[in-house]
Amino acid sequence: MGESEIGLRERKKQRMYQAVSDIAIGLFLEKGFDAVSVAEVAAAAEISKPTLFRYFPAKEDLVLYRFADHETEAARVATGRAEGQSVIEALREHFLDGLRRCDPVTGLNDHPAVLAFHRLLYGTPSLVARAYGYLERSEAALAEALGGDLDARIAAGQITAVRRVLAEENWRRIAAGERATEVGRDAVVAAERAFAQLGAGLPRFA
Repeated sequence: MGESEIGLRERKKQRMYQAVSDIAIGLFLEKGFDAVSVAEVAAAAEISKPTLFRYFPAKEDLVLYRFADHETEAARVATGRAEGQSVIEALREHFLDGLRRCDPVTGLNDHPAVLAFHRLLYGTPSLVARAYGYLERSEAALAEALGGDLDARIAAGQITAVRRVLAEENWRRIAAGERATEVGRDAVVAAERAFAQLGAGLPRFA
């Protein structure tokens, strides 16, 4: 099998993931997460229930698939940083760039569709619990990228926590009715301060 054929199959697989996830999220937003069964999602996606479970082991994964590309993001930023650039600096610049782009992962996005998705996520206990598994895997990937020793694991835990808290604060304010443009300036200041504190506390990675 040639590389082009393998690439085609992989793209088709990713399109399937995306399509099924989008259908499921649409149903969850319309009826509520707990009110929609996996069988209903499979029927709407025109696939069998066993096929759906091959793609998504748990119902919650249908929603959290939107975070799939971000699970190893911090690790990729750390390993792909410019020569001479510290880990903390690379991650700081990456987070600030996300704020400038209003990346939903930073919490700084007030598009109605993003707000609806965040309400679904944070308003569903089983999704919140499943999301912590995502954070744990993200933290583990970053720790491995930083060397895998105890210092690396401690640093990864602190970095992951800072990124999460910054995003949650932005989302909290927007969910309370503030606009992204109003929150943006404070979000940048908070991120700069938080990463400076990380750098001071983690000199090996700063």
